[in-house]
Amino acid sequence: MPISFPSVAKCFKRRIALTIRDGLFQAICHDRHGLYVGLVSGACVADFGHQVTCVGKDGGKIAALRRGEIPIFEPGLDTMVAANVKAKRLDFTTDLSAPVAEAEAVFIAVGTPSRRGDGHADLTYVYAAAREIASALSGFTVVVTKSTVPVGTGDEVERLIREANPSADVVIASNPEFLREGAAIRDFKFPDRIVVGTSDERARRVLGDVYRPLSLNQAPLMFTARRTAELIKYAANAFLATKITFINEIADLSEKVGADVQEVARGIGLDNRIGSKFLHAGPGFGGSCFPKDTRALIKIALDHDVQLRIVEAVLGVNDNRKRAMARKVAAAAGGSLRGRTVAVLGLTFKPDTDDMREAPSIPLVTGLLDMGAKVRAHDPVGMEQARRELPDIEDCDDPYACVKGADAMVVVTEWVQYRTLDLERLKRRHGAAGRRRPAQCLAFRRHGAHITCESVGRAPLPRG
Repeated sequence: MPISFPSVAKCFKRRIALTIRDGLFQAICHDRHGLYVGLVSGACVADFGHQVTCVGKDGGKIAALRRGEIPIFEPGLDTMVAANVKAKRLDFTTDLSAPVAEAEAVFIAVGTPSRRGDGHADLTYVYAAAREIASALSGFTVVVTKSTVPVGTGDEVERLIREANPSADVVIASNPEFLREGAAIRDFKFPDRIVVGTSDERARRVLGDVYRPLSLNQAPLMFTARRTAELIKYAANAFLATKITFINEIADLSEKVGADVQEVARGIGLDNRIGSKFLHAGPGFGGSCFPKDTRALIKIALDHDVQLRIVEAVLGVNDNRKRAMARKVAAAAGGSLRGRTVAVLGLTFKPDTDDMREAPSIPLVTGLLDMGAKVRAHDPVGMEQARRELPDIEDCDDPYACVKGADAMVVVTEWVQYRTLDLERLKRRHGAAGRRRPAQCLAFRRHGAHITCESVGRAPLPRG
């Protein structure tokens, strides 16, 4: 089927298989990331005009995907999957052998959660995928690690494949993903860069053809050594985590000296050497990438007799910050929460996703419950996932109902729905309101008809 990019003089249609498998369709949080990366990548590559088959082990989930039922929340993904399935460019199967035998490129997009006990990335799924792929290879094939893996993983994948199939004509490459949950489709189609780790010219041609449609957007295709590509991913996530942690500590100082952290962030972000992204103070970072990848990078460094003191500090400061948020709410409420009701708005680790992995709301809510508070909560799309992590909360379908009669309200996740709340309606009808500025964790405390607002990175707002 032709690729609908008329400005491209010459296009190459490739046949691609993605492995999103080994538990990745299970209802287990730590396996979700492989499904997320694989499904988004598969749908976007199919949308380029290539033939893509996504391979999974759970027959029920595969059948659901064929019906157009998407097991994760990502804006626009359901429409893209449906369109490419209808166009017969995208298919789902539990049988790995046929798609791999026909494919020119096989992407491994499986989960690499933190290994229990030591924080290293668990490569069980990656190595299992490599062994199964090896037995199905036919003709020249590029096997691409899309998962976030420690430096040197590609070497081991290559060893495993050649050990299982010595005659295979195969090249192992690294192609790390840089997708943000909630903006993954745009990130895939309008990337800042595409990093490909391989020194093999045939592999470069195949992967160059895969991403050729993006040349319209002038996306830089950066070829490096395989180990360099693997390290780029970890270094990028660690640096972004450092920016978040830095502005969070500046937020603490701003509260003490009477400054406004949002204006501080804008003032330094306008410096193009620094940039404005990831300078939004809040309750700490969470999700599937930053916590596990900073832990894994620290372990990788220690294995090579290098101590990454800055990254170690980032991880420690972030963990302490998330635990301290409950104490901040208690202080805003007068010091004691026993017998009081706290409304929590926003539970997912960021807006535009239903992902609860390592969300700052989890230690916040558990801390509030430990202090004797009753917690009611609302999230636009994350309540199903939240119930598994926080079974002792009362969930609400509406933010106004959640806040009604509460002694304090906490805005944790900056969903756009909360930026547009009618605060006069909250104050008039439910006795809880405040002045709201976006992208901040706030605690509102009632004083009869008056409200005190405490914010991350600002002095408390007066009663109103």
